[in-house]
Amino acid sequence: MTNFNFSQYLLDRGQMIEQALSDAVPEVYPPEIVTAMRYSLLAGGKRLRPILCLASCELVGGTVPMAMPTACALEMIHTMSLIHDDLPAMDNDDLRRGKPTNHKMFGEAMAILAGDALLAYSFGLIAGETKAVPPDRVLKAIEIIAHSASHLGLVGGQVVDLAMEDNPNAGEEVLHYIHTHKTGALLKACVLSGGILGGGNDQDLTNLTIYADSIGLAFQIVDDILDVTSTSDKLGKTAGKDIRDNKVTYPKLWGLERSQQKAKELITQAKAVLDEYGDGGKPLQALADYIVQRDR
Repeated sequence: MTNFNFSQYLLDRGQMIEQALSDAVPEVYPPEIVTAMRYSLLAGGKRLRPILCLASCELVGGTVPMAMPTACALEMIHTMSLIHDDLPAMDNDDLRRGKPTNHKMFGEAMAILAGDALLAYSFGLIAGETKAVPPDRVLKAIEIIAHSASHLGLVGGQVVDLAMEDNPNAGEEVLHYIHTHKTGALLKACVLSGGILGGGNDQDLTNLTIYADSIGLAFQIVDDILDVTSTSDKLGKTAGKDIRDNKVTYPKLWGLERSQQKAKELITQAKAVLDEYGDGGKPLQALADYIVQRDR
């Protein structure tokens, strides 16, 4: 793996995940809800979260099949959060991944139900479809993922994010809480659940925690930057929304240059903790670079 081809890695993993996601949610009755679920779940995207789960599992000696049900479940939870985040009661957005948002296609009630169904179904997928992994590891992965999706994670981050709109007193401490919970918690669950399912030891999980915390914050800093510097066509969602909604962001607090530098420092830290794994750490290190270098 010395000459690691990251583009091919992303392509291969992406194709595997797309097929697994489609297989996981077959077209059954009632068709209305399944159509809405599949519309957002199979709308494309970077598939960064499931890829992180698979890569972390392999890093510690596990295999792709051991982690694939969990990887798919994590993408379902992420998709739920996007569907609900776009609702009029939340961010009120019309565009997601270059397509009309779920509620624009199917109505608000069906969008809420589609998100609810994806969240509930995700945990059954982990519990029922994970093979060749000791039950205690599966239970631990479920616990971590459940916490990341709850008020202890992305829900808590979203609550504070909504509360801080048009709040001139929102500062760096509040912003750090929002980003480490709304975005970082699920990314961290992706990394740690993969490491746990693959049989990582305490040192492996410590290293993966440092890696996950670093990339989670870097990811959101880059998101904040792209909201200012990119376009709706590139992002596949509405650009400039943070400014429109008067949200606190890192570019607003620090400026673009300092924000970009902080993201690069976090990625350097994330990559360094994986140096001891040699070639085995290259997929996760390349994924860290991808986070800070992406343009959408």
